[in-house]
Formats: sequence, structure tokens, C-alpha cells
Amino acid sequence: MDNKKYENVKIKDLPYKRYTYEQAKQSYDEFFAAAEKATCADDVLAAREKYVLTANSAYATAYSLANARFTQNTRDEFYDGEVTYYDEVSPAVTGLGVRYIDVMLSSPFRKELQAKLGDVLYRTFEFEKASYDDKIEEEVKLENAYSTEYVKLLSTVECDFNGEKKPLSYVRGFLEDKDRDVRKAAAESIGKAMQAHAAEFDDVFDRLVRIRNKMAKKLGYKNFTELGYYRRGRIDYDRAAVEKFRQNVVAAITPVVAELKADVAKKLGIEDFKVYDDNVYSKDEVPVRDCSVDEFFTRAKEMYSSMDKDLSSLFDRMVAEEAFDVLPRDGKTGGGYCTTFEDFGKIFILANFNGASGDIDVITHEFGHAVAMDYAMRKDHDELSIGGCETAECHSMSMEFLAWPYMDKFFGRLASDYRKKHLSDALTFIPYGCIVDEFQHEVYDNPDMTPAERNALYLRLSKKYRPYLSYDGIPYLESGTRWQYQAHIFESPFYYIDYCLAETVALGFLALSRKDYSLALEKYKEMCKTGGDKFFSDIVKTAGIAYPFGDGTLKALADDMKEVLASL
Repeated sequence: MDNKKYENVKIKDLPYKRYTYEQAKQSYDEFFAAAEKATCADDVLAAREKYVLTANSAYATAYSLANARFTQNTRDEFYDGEVTYYDEVSPAVTGLGVRYIDVMLSSPFRKELQAKLGDVLYRTFEFEKASYDDKIEEEVKLENAYSTEYVKLLSTVECDFNGEKKPLSYVRGFLEDKDRDVRKAAAESIGKAMQAHAAEFDDVFDRLVRIRNKMAKKLGYKNFTELGYYRRGRIDYDRAAVEKFRQNVVAAITPVVAELKADVAKKLGIEDFKVYDDNVYSKDEVPVRDCSVDEFFTRAKEMYSSMDKDLSSLFDRMVAEEAFDVLPRDGKTGGGYCTTFEDFGKIFILANFNGASGDIDVITHEFGHAVAMDYAMRKDHDELSIGGCETAECHSMSMEFLAWPYMDKFFGRLASDYRKKHLSDALTFIPYGCIVDEFQHEVYDNPDMTPAERNALYLRLSKKYRPYLSYDGIPYLESGTRWQYQAHIFESPFYYIDYCLAETVALGFLALSRKDYSLALEKYKEMCKTGGDKFFSDIVKTAGIAYPFGDGTLKALADDMKEVLASL
């Protein structure tokens, strides 16, 4: 599709048309026929470009646009129906993709094809083939349906807060309030609201675990854990490497965070550090967004204009296209994401501002994704796009820290307080992300766990990675159910550790930026431009940034970050 005619079209005005399975099948069938008649590698590549990549782009664009509009309003019956359609046909579309991969892997011209397309893509092909077969089509349909059911359920959770019904995302913002009583009230409100749906969340997750375990067994795997690594496309590191990373987090990062929290508790005069104290670092004024949303975007535009001309151009274009949906409202899904509508050449960001300091993290984090996506869309039909999830999260998390020099625009005299909070949050997050990851490993290794056993597991892991924190006294949460509103556990199993790996890289960029900002920004842009063209390990090592699996990396990084915290 020629997307130039959509250059000045706003996101809300993009035309939507369902891209059907039948359309996809026709394109793939034409590719299969052309590939069978091919007399050289170039014939296969030409057919791939004309049929497969074009079909993939059209399907992805239609699905992404339907899903975006559904998440903007989960009560919209039309887009609810469209998402349901894609949930139902996506396994069959995936099946077509696996047949295409079979052709690429078994082609008599494979040597030439692999030389032209690269080892990374062919390794990806092998993992995609290992993760799907038509025999699990019905199970994948059910998995998609259950995941969508979870999204709908979570969007209906309303908290009684200050005498009003408020969305979960809104109330979570008050967990950063400087008044401990307000924070406690917010935590209690969240707990009670979630408790009202606890059995429903358990039921959805039970069904997801069982259906995922069933599809793994059908494909010949011991359990879903093994299949999960293939689905995540972990083409250059394995479970053993992730386990080693988590062990290093416990040894190097958790002690630093525990020391940090002990210092915070002392400053706050708190003896019993609770979960609702975890986002606060000072008893003084808390850095929050001190302006309207419009003014906030004006300042963000100034920031990117000062930072880099490429970044500035992209941000300005997205603002003009109204590509940011950031205000919470009834029916809108929680959380945030960045996605593309490739055939239109557009990028879209959804978030839920709540006035807390996290608003700036959204506009830097999600925009970091947008930067890499923009570079990827400049490449013609690049199957590898922005790379694996761990690579993609490096783009977003690193941007958060590269924005540090401009925080005065948003927080004024409290800019240093923001930086300290941001870095503290980043360090605190890594052990939390490891809880989520190990929790999923245990659950899928033992798929017959009861809800009570899962909750007990979560509490045990919480004590392991966050020994300083207590849920005691908070209805619902004290029983070990915090995991139920971590959407990735339901929707994207084994994704969450990618954030932890990327946070390591991002902290490496922070360390470099404090020594040579221009060099750090140059390396960052090069990483974004590379996208998925190289293995994750090679991308990080080439950049000379902290390699998550390196011996001593986390210990050295922890020492560096302690120095940064002290300087703030």
C-alpha cells in the first residue's frame, strides 16, 4: 500500500477494513506455487516480497488497528467482534506462516537464501517452526479468547476511592502520594476491587495454564515452559542463562535495593515497610506532573527538539497525527503500549496518565519503542523489524534515561528528586520482574497448581527477591494475589524477564551518558536502527553496554548505580 496519501491523516481517521484469512491464504498459495517453480534464489525472494511480506503487512495492520480501537474502548461491540475474529483465525494464519517457513528452510536454494537474508532470520524461522503446528490450532484459538477475556475483565475493575468509582490505573497513581494514609487507602481500594473478581481471575488463568500445557504436550514438549522459550524467540540464550541472570539479581541487585529501601524507611520514619511505601523515596514533596496534558506535550516537544533532529521530527509528526491516547476513561484498557499500523506508515501510543511522575516515563518509554519502529518501517518489508522483545525493550528503557538531562522542563527544582526516584524504581523493578519470571516457570513446570498454591508461591518469591517489603494488612494482596493484575502473566507468558534484561542495558546507557552523552545517544540510535538484524547478544556487545549475561556485569552495574544515587 502506498502510505504517502496518509501522511497528514490523523490516527482516528485511518480507514479500517478487515483483512481476512481467505485473503491471506490466497497470497500464501500464490507464493507456494511461485516457489515451487523457482529456478534460483532470486525467484523465491521475489515471490516472498510480492506475496508473503505484503500479506503479512496487510494482516498485521488490520489486526493492530482493530486491537487499538478495541483497547481504547473495550465496550465497542464492532471492534470487540473484530478482535474476536482475529483471535479465531490467527492460528490458521500462523499455520500459513509455518508452511512458508518450511519452504524457506527446505528450499534447494537455502544456502543462497540464508546468505542473503542472514543467520538471524533463519534461526528465527527454526524457532517459529518449533513453536507451532496445525494440530494446536484449536488450542491457540482458545488461548487467544481467554487472553481477551482477561483484558475485558481487568478493564471492568473499579475501585471505591474517595467516595467515587475510579479505574484501577487511576487509583494506582495514588500509591506515590506523600501522605502514607492516602497510599494505604489506595492500596486497600485496589485490593478490595480486585478481591471482588479474584475467583474470575483464577478461573481465566487456570484455563490459560491448562490450554498452554495441552498445546505443549501435543507438540511433544515436556510442558509449556519449553514451548514458551520457542514462542518468545529466544534465539541466542536459553533457560539456564535466564536462571543465572536471576541468581545474579538476588546476589547483586537485591542487596542494593534492600539497602535503598532501609534508607527510605528511616527517612520516612517507617518501621513496617509495606507494599504501598514501595514507590515513595522521600517524605518531602513528591515530583509529579505539574501542568496540563497539553502543556506536558509542549515541553516534551521541546525536549526532543533539543535532543536530536530525527527524534524531534518523529515526535512532532505523532503529535500532529494525534497518535497519543493518554487519558484514562471508563472502558479503556489499563497499562500502555506502542504499536504500528504499517501499511499506513503510522505509530500509535496508548497510555493512562494519572498525574504521577510515571507520566514522563510513559512518554519516554513508549516513544523509545516508536523510534525503533520508525527506523524499521523505513526498511522495505523487514521481517525482523525491531527485533526480539528483549531488544525492543532496550529501545524504550534506554530512552527513559537518555531523557534525564531534560527533566528540569517537567519537574523544575524537583528534577533531581525525579531522577533519584526513576533510578530507584528501575533498580527496584529488576527483582520484581524476576519474581514474575520465576513465578511463571514454576507454574508452567507444575500446571496442576491450585490457586492457593500459586498465591503461596508468589509470596515465597516475593520474600526471596524483595525481603524488605510486606503485604500484611492489605486485603486480597496479603494472600499473594498481586500477580493477578500483572497483565503479561496472562497475555504474554515469559515476556517479563525481557524487561529486566533490557533494564540492565538501559542502566548501562545511563552510566555511559553521564560520561559522554553524545556518544551514548549515537550508540542508542545505532541500536534502534539495527533492530532485529543482529542477535541480541551481538547488539549489546557491539554497543559496549552492560551485557546482562556477562560474568560480574550486575555487580559492576550495581556499584555504578550506587555511585549515581549518592551523587543525586
